[in-house]
Amino acid sequence: MSSTYTATPAQRAGAKEWLGLATLLLPTILLFLTMTVLFLATPQIAADLQPSSSQVLWINDIYGFMMAGLLVAMGTLGDRVGRRRVLLFGAVAFGAASTVAAFSNSAELLIATRAVMGLGAAAVMPATLSLISNMFQNARQRATAIGMWAASVSVGVAVGPLVGGLLLEAFWWGAALLVGVPVMALVVIAAPLLVPEYRAPNAGRLDIPSVALSMAALFPFVYGIKELAKAETFVVPALALAVGVAVAVVFVRRQLRLTNPLLDVRLFGNRIFSGALGVFLLAAVALGGVYLLFTQYLQLVAEQSPLQAGLWILPAALLLVVASTVSPMLARRFRPSSIIAAGLLLSAIGYGVLTQVGSPSGLTLLIVGFYILYPGIAPTMALTTNLVIGSAPPEKAGAASAVNTTASDLGVSLGIAILGSIGTAVYRTGMAGDVPAGLSDAAADGARDTLPGALAAVHELPASAAYTLLDPARAAFTNGLNVAAGIAAVLALAAAVLSMTILRRVPPTSDDAPVTEADTDSAPTAEDTDGLPTPAQPPTGSDDDAGVPASVR
Repeated sequence: MSSTYTATPAQRAGAKEWLGLATLLLPTILLFLTMTVLFLATPQIAADLQPSSSQVLWINDIYGFMMAGLLVAMGTLGDRVGRRRVLLFGAVAFGAASTVAAFSNSAELLIATRAVMGLGAAAVMPATLSLISNMFQNARQRATAIGMWAASVSVGVAVGPLVGGLLLEAFWWGAALLVGVPVMALVVIAAPLLVPEYRAPNAGRLDIPSVALSMAALFPFVYGIKELAKAETFVVPALALAVGVAVAVVFVRRQLRLTNPLLDVRLFGNRIFSGALGVFLLAAVALGGVYLLFTQYLQLVAEQSPLQAGLWILPAALLLVVASTVSPMLARRFRPSSIIAAGLLLSAIGYGVLTQVGSPSGLTLLIVGFYILYPGIAPTMALTTNLVIGSAPPEKAGAASAVNTTASDLGVSLGIAILGSIGTAVYRTGMAGDVPAGLSDAAADGARDTLPGALAAVHELPASAAYTLLDPARAAFTNGLNVAAGIAAVLALAAAVLSMTILRRVPPTSDDAPVTEADTDSAPTAEDTDGLPTPAQPPTGSDDDAGVPASVR
């Protein structure tokens, strides 16, 4: 079935469209669940596959990097060849890669298959939102459908740890990856029946060199960060970082020359656009790295089972969903910058609490800190998207939406790479001279590299001597968590300051129009507008257009 949707703008969606929406919401929940579901599985993966410290980080963040790096390219490809077609390709790739990943017998294979999962996710993610915009022609129904899509993201984040904990309690770590297979199978069956195809009439050409340059800039940079944690030599990491930055400069110069760039970098000349993205990126980096270390502490230091760890995380995730729902309501009465900054200050306090967590009796303090910091990021998640899209000219709203989604995935993955590497470096430093005699060379090296390596090595020691390895190893890991949390607190505070300065002129939101830089209490100063494109005025129209973002009108 390959019909193209031709409804008039006033046509109201029926049962078929709402069933189609359910079909698109399922993979959206799954893709965000997949970003965190392996956090709880990391100890089991480490025990089974015995990855190095850098491989542990790649296993957790290669998915997000691939997804972030290819989102814009896959969105452009969907406009040219058909959004539903790209959705189906992504679903098949994701499901197949998930199956292979679940039965991986080496860290290298797991990293490779997680990368293919990220490719599939990059194809599915932009297609879901753009197809919803085409299916729901009535503006009010469209606003409801997009609101449900946004809520599904929070649901995925909320249920990920619990789903992972339940599966890990009953099965092996691969079961956490197999959860996506039946979901994507359902999408492949139902989408051709319920979701109409759509191709953009004037889709831009997909610039393959730009795609290659974007990936060639990202991965050397991330590799350099991860290798710095080993602290064996700084030559190779420094060279990798330099290559990443140099390629990024080439990428930006190419985008400025192209008529239809892969990424319209001129959008960053708008202070609200770049400021909102900067706030969100800093907050996501802080959360991503600490979240990974937090889940590992629960299991490896506090000795909680995967199910117990998931249950500890669930209340904080539910608070995140509630805060994400309340934040837009508060933004109707108070400036978004103040609400975002207040949430980030709350997160900074939570990170500060985590800097005081000890080993091994710090579980209570750990949970208190996490319950404070996790809901604090909700206003940033809920409000910056509207600021990013609303500050862009209407004809650039699609590109702005793609950049915003990319920043979300990239921020979490960078957090895992940067803060995870810092935590690893602190652990390795702490364990440099604390490995007891009696271990084989391989076991000693593993114990110095990661805490799971120390837990595996302890089996070579007499039971009475186990504490001589475990106590310093857990203390070194906890020190890494403390340092990473301290850096996260600084990042959260920096994001709060950025919000209160760059975004300070954005007024409370209106039910009548999206927020743009023109919507301020007074005319912007020369400092505020220097180098900015003239923002588009909110479009006028019927009441059916009220409250609908420009990107989906």
